[in-house]
Amino acid sequence: MSVQAMVQTMIDDLTAALADAVKHDKGNAAAGTRVRKAMQTAKSAAQDVRAQVQADKNE
Repeated sequence: MSVQAMVQTMIDDLTAALADAVKHDKGNAAAGTRVRKAMQTAKSAAQDVRAQVQADKNE
């Protein structure tokens, strides 16, 4: 997968999590759990992007 596609996937996932963030701000605890899960997924995806960029640099 290209770095561009990886970043676009992260953007799409974070955009989807935005609706849950709004619900969390209004007091919905379950939405907060979903936001935390999305943030953990984004963190993992960011690490994957970093690793891919580093691998491309070292080629």
